[in-house]
Amino acid sequence: MSESNTQSESKCGGKTSGSSEKTTSKCGGSSKSKDTSSSSKCGSSKKEQTDEKVEATVEDFDAEPGQLVAVGLGPGRASEMTTLAKETLRDAEHIVGYTTYIELLPDDIVEGAEDIYSTPMCGEVSRTEEAIDRTLAGNDVAIVGSGDPNVYALAGLALEILESKGATASMVDFDVVAGVPAAQSCAARLGAPLVNDTVTISLSDHLTSMPTIESRLHSAAKEGFTIVIYNPWSRKRRSNYEKCCEILLEHRDPETPVGIVHGAGREDEEVEVVELQDLPELGETDLVDMTTTLLVGNEETYVWDGRMVTPRGYEQKYEY
Repeated sequence: MSESNTQSESKCGGKTSGSSEKTTSKCGGSSKSKDTSSSSKCGSSKKEQTDEKVEATVEDFDAEPGQLVAVGLGPGRASEMTTLAKETLRDAEHIVGYTTYIELLPDDIVEGAEDIYSTPMCGEVSRTEEAIDRTLAGNDVAIVGSGDPNVYALAGLALEILESKGATASMVDFDVVAGVPAAQSCAARLGAPLVNDTVTISLSDHLTSMPTIESRLHSAAKEGFTIVIYNPWSRKRRSNYEKCCEILLEHRDPETPVGIVHGAGREDEEVEVVELQDLPELGETDLVDMTTTLLVGNEETYVWDGRMVTPRGYEQKYEY
C-alpha cells in the first residue's frame, strides 16, 4: 500500500493510506500508479507492521474480489516468456513482484498496467499479502516471479496466506501460469544433461535448515540422479557451497561433468562446463552467485562436442 501523512477512503470501501505518483510502502515496497489521486484501489486497513506479518483478513474488504494469478516469467528474456504469461500480464490491472523481476518485464506490459508494486529482496510475505489484499479489494492482480511459480516460488505462499485470511482460492479465482524453470532453461543451454531422473536442491537455508539440505545432497548424490542446484552461493552462505562440493565429491567421480549457467536469459549470461573437482575453487568467482544454476551430471553423463549428454537408456534397446 502507498503511504502518506493522511488516510483516505479507498474506492473499494476499506481504509488505506493516500497514494502519490511514486511512494514507499510500509512493508518496504514501492508502487508506481497512473492514478495520482489520494484514493487507493487496494482497500484494506493497514496497521504499522513488520515486513513478514500478515494483517488484514477477508472481512476487511467490501468489494467483489478480483482475480489473482501467479505468473512465471521464465529465465529472463521476454522472448522466453510463454504467450500465456504475456497475455495474462497484459490483462492484469496490478502487477506485484520482486524488484529485479519487475525490471525483466517488457515495456508494453509495464506501460499497460494500472499499477506496478515491487519490494526488494526478502519481502516475499509482504508483497504476496499485498497482491492478495489488492485482489480482495476488487482488482485483477498478477504476482510475478522468475522461472515457474511452483519451483522455489510464491504460488504455495499465496495459497497459504489466502487461507490465513479466511479467503479461498475460488473466491479470488486463483490461477497459476507456468513458466520455464531454471533447471530446464539452463539445461537447454548445456545440451542434454537432464533427460533421465533428476533432483533439484536449493542451497538457501533461509527456509530449510542446512542439516536437512546436507541430508538431501547425500541422498541424491549417492543414488545417481543428475542434480540441479539452485541458489548456490552468496556472501552469507559460503560454507553452504563448500559443504555441497564436499558432499558431491564424496559420492561422485571428480571428473563428473558439471554445467554452470550464470544469469540465464539476462545480459550477463555465461555458460561453462567444468569437472566436479573444479567446483570448490569457483565459489569465489563471479561465475557462481545467486543467479547461477549448477547442473551436476551422474555417472553416465559425458561431454561431447562441448555439450553435456546424459543417456536416457535408448542404447540398451536399440542399435544406432
